[in-house]
Amino acid sequence: MKARVTWFDCLLTVIIVLISLTVILPFLYIIAVSFSPLGDSMAGNFFIWPKHWTLDAYSYLFNAQTFLNSIKNSIFITVLGTCVNLFVSITLSYTLSKRIVPGRRIMMLFIFFTMIFHGGMIPSYLVVKSLGLLDSYWAIVLPAATSAFNVLVIRSFFQSLPESLDEAARIDGAGEFRILLSVVIPLSKPIIATFTLFFMVQYWNEFFSAVIYINDTNRWPIQPLLRQMVAISASNISADAAIDAQLAVNLGPNVQNAAILLAMLPIVAVYPFLQKYFAKGAMLGSIKE
Repeated sequence: MKARVTWFDCLLTVIIVLISLTVILPFLYIIAVSFSPLGDSMAGNFFIWPKHWTLDAYSYLFNAQTFLNSIKNSIFITVLGTCVNLFVSITLSYTLSKRIVPGRRIMMLFIFFTMIFHGGMIPSYLVVKSLGLLDSYWAIVLPAATSAFNVLVIRSFFQSLPESLDEAARIDGAGEFRILLSVVIPLSKPIIATFTLFFMVQYWNEFFSAVIYINDTNRWPIQPLLRQMVAISASNISADAAIDAQLAVNLGPNVQNAAILLAMLPIVAVYPFLQKYFAKGAMLGSIKE
């Protein structure tokens, strides 16, 4: 028996298509502008298909050392930050998921307290400065090494695993680290993959911390540089103290959009490999039995 299609189904389909177009069309426009010559991109007399195709913008960026350095910095910060965040979040969550750990409730109270109260920007800056982390990648990585939300979610998942698995591993002579590496982590692939994607997006899109803590522009990740490129072009400045003259000369919409597209590609390329775990991991903890 065929399901009857109602007017509400048609309306819902139209709404979904319109919402999808609001996401897809700007992305197609960015691609079209990035592959257009400078004159066409300045004129803007096309929409999602370039009148003339060229790779000038990409060639320009790949010959700009400032842009290449920012990409390398972003890759390094993302890899380092993701590894540190996973290590701290998993080990802390695993420890707090064990009822035998003394002071577990007090530690959870302190962690939960940070979800409600935060010191603010100035105290955070003073802490980073007092630790000697200014102008280093650790200034971006360490303050965001974990969060209360991540710990609570991962801890809840670890608590949902059968305790009989831990007991069986202990009978075989395994210690806590062995249990974590050989039993818990293999069973936690969905949630680990989900948070890996969250951490990668967080560090790749890092902007504010880099501007606050890093004064050396050679250590800037890609996001502050993109902002600087747009600001220079919008104000018709030929060069700026925070960007080299090579990248500032003839900085048109085609170069801007090519830089935006290149900054998006790494996360877009990684997502398909984590997608099969993402849907399952995002639903963890939403249903109680």
